[in-house]
Amino acid sequence: MIRVSNGGSGLRVNTTNPILEFNEAQKQIADSLSAVVVVGDDLWVASDETTSVERLSSTDGVNFNSHKSFPLNDIIDLPAQDPDFDQEIDIEGLDHHGSYLWLVGSHSIKRKKVKEGETTEKNFKRLATAEIKGNRFLLARVPLLETDPGRKLKAGQLDGDIKSNALTDAIKQANNGKGDPHFANFLTVPGKDNGFDIEGLAISGERIFIGLRGPVLRGWAGILEVSVAEADSRLNLREIGPEGRPYKKHFLDLNGLGVRDICVDEQDLLILAGPTMNLDGPFAVYRWREALESSEEQLISSEDLELVFAVPNGVGFDHAEGMALVTDPKRLLIVYDSPGKERKISDRAVKADVFDLPNN
Repeated sequence: MIRVSNGGSGLRVNTTNPILEFNEAQKQIADSLSAVVVVGDDLWVASDETTSVERLSSTDGVNFNSHKSFPLNDIIDLPAQDPDFDQEIDIEGLDHHGSYLWLVGSHSIKRKKVKEGETTEKNFKRLATAEIKGNRFLLARVPLLETDPGRKLKAGQLDGDIKSNALTDAIKQANNGKGDPHFANFLTVPGKDNGFDIEGLAISGERIFIGLRGPVLRGWAGILEVSVAEADSRLNLREIGPEGRPYKKHFLDLNGLGVRDICVDEQDLLILAGPTMNLDGPFAVYRWREALESSEEQLISSEDLELVFAVPNGVGFDHAEGMALVTDPKRLLIVYDSPGKERKISDRAVKADVFDLPNN
């Protein structure tokens, strides 16, 4: 159970560059922010290299320097218990709905990196090694309040282990056991090689939208839509797609970019887009108007997407990873992985960005 810090009505941000400051013991989080969401008066953020979520509070709307960390292994089941395994959840999306904080892992395979100082032979072996293990296959919700009127709240998650979960199993078994024609073959491809790689999560009622950084198919990015039913501490996928498939597919022409995050803005979806592979490239926010008006699978051309604004990025640094809607007035807050020198305030504090949204 995670308690919110207060019962405030909304986050107050009095600057276009709020400073996010973390405890000394967890200062490494400042370099690897991957998701953000606003809950009441607080910012909740996550790193793709930890097994916790972080709450940041502020008294002045500028310095979010009251940091409390919540280890998730105290709340949900993390399948990777072997200390030799990569323990990180690789959290790539956060959202808040009702009294729950939702989170999603990358669901991706990891290829080993080339290491400086290693021999050519050893680096060849590293590039040939892909790992499927850890806590990456996670879609879960954790309660932010102890009770809700009339019922007890409890954490829940999709069934899964260190190599797959109910969602990836459904993709493998789609199309009468032959595998989903768009995504099944990419489940065995590492995420940074245009493989299956989740980044972004948005909740609207019973609809759960999951952004895909990859694969990008002939320039078209994917968003999966699921819905879940409670079963004790487990979440079960409902059969919401064609022919009883437990997910829907939406494809968007983001000019060759993949999805980095999603958030709901009334009946629209705002999409943070960026490169799918491990390279520098453009980042931008798009608006998918009236995305929630239809319950059908959709194919959205670039002409039907509104480019809201380009997001600044550096070469090798300042990669936009998380996005959250701030109200009163309505603006977008964006956090970055691999922050550059100008964004780093100290070894444990970084600047985020707040952008105005054009009037609808």
